[in-house]
Amino acid sequence: MTTVSLTPAAVANLRRLQDEFDMPGFGLRFGITGGGCSGYKYVLELEEGPIEGDEVIEITDDVKVFLHEDHREKLQNSTIDWIDTLMETGFRIDNPQAKNPCGCGESVDF
Repeated sequence: MTTVSLTPAAVANLRRLQDEFDMPGFGLRFGITGGGCSGYKYVLELEEGPIEGDEVIEITDDVKVFLHEDHREKLQNSTIDWIDTLMETGFRIDNPQAKNPCGCGESVDF
């Protein structure tokens, strides 16, 4: 089983986004795709449900993370946080597998 965690701030803001976009019960798709200045970009999207090959990680009763089996190894033990500063607002990912994260915080290499 894969370990992905969300901080309390990330959970609160995921719930806020569910409400704001009228997507109650939608889960957070957490994955990677090719691109960005370091080779890969993180994917964080609200989705109604899992797809075939997904592991469903239940964070709380109403917050779930969908992680496809193709991304498990690269995202294992990641923590998703929410930051809100003068310089940036949004999800921040702490991934122990990341070797060369870009300064933009959205691109990573493994």
